[in-house]
Amino acid sequence: MGGLMQWFKSSNKMKRWIFLILIGIMLACYGLAKILVMKEISFVEVGGVVAVFVVGFVAIVLGLIFLNKRTLEVLVESTDERMENKSNVNVKSLIFNKTVYDKGPNIVVIGGGTGLDTVLYGLKKYTSNLTAIVTISDYGEAVTNSRKELQTLPLDDVKDSIISLSTQDGQIDKLFNYEFKNGKLRGLNFSDIYFSAMKEINGNFEDSIIRSNEVLNMIGKVIPVTLDEMKIVAELENGYIVEDRSKIPEIVSEKITKINRILISPSNCKPAPGVIDAIKNADCIVIGPGSLYTNVIPNLLVNGVAKAIKESAAIKLYISNIMTDPGQTDNYSVSDHLNAIIEHCGTGIVDYCIYDTGEIIPEFIKKYNMQGQDLVDQDIEKVKGIKFLQRNLSMIIDDYIRHDPSLVASSIIELICDDLKYQDKQNDPQYMMLNNKLREEKRINKIKKDMEKKEKKSKGKDKEKAKRGKSKFSNKYSERIASIREADAKAKKRKEKEEKKNKKTAKTTTKKSKTTTNRKKTSEELRKEMLKKLENSKLKDK
Repeated sequence: MGGLMQWFKSSNKMKRWIFLILIGIMLACYGLAKILVMKEISFVEVGGVVAVFVVGFVAIVLGLIFLNKRTLEVLVESTDERMENKSNVNVKSLIFNKTVYDKGPNIVVIGGGTGLDTVLYGLKKYTSNLTAIVTISDYGEAVTNSRKELQTLPLDDVKDSIISLSTQDGQIDKLFNYEFKNGKLRGLNFSDIYFSAMKEINGNFEDSIIRSNEVLNMIGKVIPVTLDEMKIVAELENGYIVEDRSKIPEIVSEKITKINRILISPSNCKPAPGVIDAIKNADCIVIGPGSLYTNVIPNLLVNGVAKAIKESAAIKLYISNIMTDPGQTDNYSVSDHLNAIIEHCGTGIVDYCIYDTGEIIPEFIKKYNMQGQDLVDQDIEKVKGIKFLQRNLSMIIDDYIRHDPSLVASSIIELICDDLKYQDKQNDPQYMMLNNKLREEKRINKIKKDMEKKEKKSKGKDKEKAKRGKSKFSNKYSERIASIREADAKAKKRKEKEEKKNKKTAKTTTKKSKTTTNRKKTSEELRKEMLKKLENSKLKDK
């Protein structure tokens, strides 16, 4: 009885909806009774009775809807321990509540460069339990004036990861990449000033990077893989050693060889505090995408990192590159990427591999072919013990082939949801939140695709209309006419250049002839003077 009376507390806000339902029932019953009792009824009375019945029926429906809504909210308030402020819970907060969001899957992403930033940017929509473990390997390379002046570490990858995890996408990007152009700060980068100031406040770079989450209101956190001065060294198949990370692709291309293995110097680099704990506590560990030999493998070679990944119970996932990296992974397949990781770190470091379908417009691939790049071959038969998932991951941005952040993130979250299903956790709030978010993202992506299709169709119709307005001859031979015009224009330019060259050569030849005639004149005058002198000397002798 005491439990029943709890539903009628003022804090539960249920009495108002029960009262509304009772009023609705009374009005509906009154309308029905009036119709049954009355022998004769006018048109006006019928309208009044119908109006009373409709108002009562609407009141019953609204009361039931809001009562059920409030019942669900009360159940969540009483059973979900993650709710801090239980008095302000509503149905919308069940999906987007910050505390539920914080209790999302604990995902660790390991890598560097734009590939890491892409994954982080997509995953921050699903969970705030994100940890980016980032490479710091620019030691020995050209140091910027800003870094020299402020004596900061090479934190470019850390900076880019912070930008990817920021809640304010546009502003933080502009701020961290801003370089002062006037005054005493001229030539200094804001991010270098920020990190040096945080170092002075916290005492070291490690704490300054970790505490940036509080200062910048980031989603998740960024940890450098090591704070030691780490150099990436490449040993080529012909035995040549490359100690400069930036020159590896160039030397590989010059020597017409391949990378045999990657080393880090010193080989006993210690992981930064928090790296091993993040890996141990992870629900999912994502490796890549990114430059295989300079952004992915070096992180795994730091002491204890590969071992911690192997011992972790998390889902271990590798996201394959879409295009090969010139001078590093020329002619590599998906299995070649994985075999390189296994050769450096051993088996058990990857459970799943997600790779792209490769359905990309050939015109874009041709542009990459000109730079020595090609699609990563989808040969997956050379690796055993790894489950492969083929997904549509690519997008085109400014004529460049890139991983789509939303498609990559949804592929990772689908894998986590499938794992939760396998563990029979369909009623877990984490699964419900992720599943609802995935459905919402898919719905939004469908709307976007439909909009794009409509735009393409409208453009096609406009082109057809333009073609209809022209004659059959112009429609059929418009492309040829355009090419002929281009060829004529190029021919005219060539003629103009040749004429200019001829004029220049003519001018130079006239100048030379003038100088030669002047020289001839002067030589003849000298000869005449010499003859006169000789004649005068002969006359004197006589």
